[in-house]
Amino acid sequence: MNQANPSFERDGFYILSHQIIPNQILTDARNGMAAVRDGDFDMGLAPTEHPGYDPGRLCKINNPHRSDRGLHGLVKCPELGSQVASITGSRWIQVWASQLLIKPPGSQSAGHVGWHQDRQYWGMWQEEEGLFTVWIALEDVGETSGPMRFVKRSHRWGFLNQGDFFNNSRAATRELISVPPEESWEEVSVLLPAGGISIHHCLTYHGSGPNTSSNARYSLAVHVRDERTQPVRGDDNYYTSHLDNRQICPMMHSAPPVPRGTALPGNSDTMP
Repeated sequence: MNQANPSFERDGFYILSHQIIPNQILTDARNGMAAVRDGDFDMGLAPTEHPGYDPGRLCKINNPHRSDRGLHGLVKCPELGSQVASITGSRWIQVWASQLLIKPPGSQSAGHVGWHQDRQYWGMWQEEEGLFTVWIALEDVGETSGPMRFVKRSHRWGFLNQGDFFNNSRAATRELISVPPEESWEEVSVLLPAGGISIHHCLTYHGSGPNTSSNARYSLAVHVRDERTQPVRGDDNYYTSHLDNRQICPMMHSAPPVPRGTALPGNSDTMP
């Protein structure tokens, strides 16, 4: 295990507020986003959930990286993988889920994401360490775009299991969360250019407000794990049942080769 970035360890998130995704990969991903939104899947697998695009509300399409070559290439981008591994201190990084998030302009409260910890929805994993979300801006995200907002140091509060992604009222979900008495609620907006990223720990509280700009906010949230993670034994959940399938669970970053026969945590075969 390498040393994680001190800022990431302290705050529970890290923002790379400059473009790190190469132009061609970003262009291909944008084209892929539009194709998936419109129901075109050039890798032969549909997303696991596609509610259809409604310009009046947040659109969340689950696991589009398995459906489109442009989005699949984005999550395997070497520049992305090396940055994520360096910041989190991980030896290897594997994608196990993704969400294409389209927040239309004028969606008001229907574009909100309530305060939550990702861990609330990730019970298929035994550990909390080694689970992260990489959030990739496909277009510029400014303060009026309804950016994601992190609560600094909230990953240190432990797993509270309070809050709700699906609640459109951020004020209501904030009331559900018991901040430890020695801590404070300090929010930071994630403002990014197209091709910029943020990374956050699965216990870091986050949410977002309305998009009041004139443009849709397009992003890909990529859920990843490293060598510290193990699936819950006996759980046949979709997200831990395809770890050997590189279309569904590609490697974002691979470690140097390990000796043949060395077992991966939570997996029966060797380092991919």
